[in-house]
Amino acid sequence: MQILEFDLDGEYVELKQLLKLTDLVSSGGEAKMAISEGLVLVDGAVELRKACKIRAGQRVEFNDSVIRVLALPPEAE
Repeated sequence: MQILEFDLDGEYVELKQLLKLTDLVSSGGEAKMAISEGLVLVDGAVELRKACKIRAGQRVEFNDSVIRVLALPPEAE
């Protein structure tokens, strides 16, 4: 099993975008198809919403890969 860490820059990332940004799919269409077929788990449950908001602390599983979503540390002022 491959474990990836994704540094979230902002409040959330849409599930279909996360799969593309981590190179687990090659296109948005492939991401949408995988999600609609029930192949993607978010925090252990099947997620069918393509634009589901994924936030820091969540875990996404797809194709024998796990994505851990991490928050970027706040910028020092």
